[in-house]
Amino acid sequence: MTYLPNHFKETDPATLYAMVRDYPLASWVVPHQGELLVNHIPFLLDESRGEHGTLVGHVARANPVWQALQAAPVSGVAVFTGPQAYISPNWYPSKHAHGKEVPTYNYVAVHAHGSAQVVQDAEHVLDIVSRLTQRHEAGQALPWAVADAPKDYIDKMLAAIVGIEIPVQRWVGKWKASQNKQAPEQRGVVAGLSAHGGEPESRMAQLMSQNLASKVPV
Repeated sequence: MTYLPNHFKETDPATLYAMVRDYPLASWVVPHQGELLVNHIPFLLDESRGEHGTLVGHVARANPVWQALQAAPVSGVAVFTGPQAYISPNWYPSKHAHGKEVPTYNYVAVHAHGSAQVVQDAEHVLDIVSRLTQRHEAGQALPWAVADAPKDYIDKMLAAIVGIEIPVQRWVGKWKASQNKQAPEQRGVVAGLSAHGGEPESRMAQLMSQNLASKVPV
């Protein structure tokens, strides 16, 4: 269960999917025998498969998580984290008026809940690896392809991994971007973040600016 006030709730599938595409590295959490198995996996979202899409990735064969899944299929959650930034009370006009403000932290997070399936068929695993490679190499001047490596080497690498597919059962999106503040306070936060100059702050400022411009809650 996630603490999720209505003003921070995001339910639009297109918005959730875009965030997963932009920030594909997930903290994947699976309960097993009274413990939590936590892995950090870059997932590809296949929107065409299933009612809520399917996450596709792979883990090392030496990783015990896939054997745990085969022993007892169980629902887990993949947590994707987007823009995030510390928010200083100095950025609120209201702080300078009456001082009644405190620090906070803005962030974007998407949770994908579902029961993972293990893929061991070599051709299927090759397809997963190839699609992930194409996705992440797309921005390179000279994209690398799986076929660039010798076949026997690729076969050896494929034998050392197993595919993971998670048909998503439900999505939870939390956009904590100062929506609980009035527009002057939000504009003050944008100005403060922009003046900071760091990449995380710039990304949060951009997200908040878009929200203010559209006047649509996120």
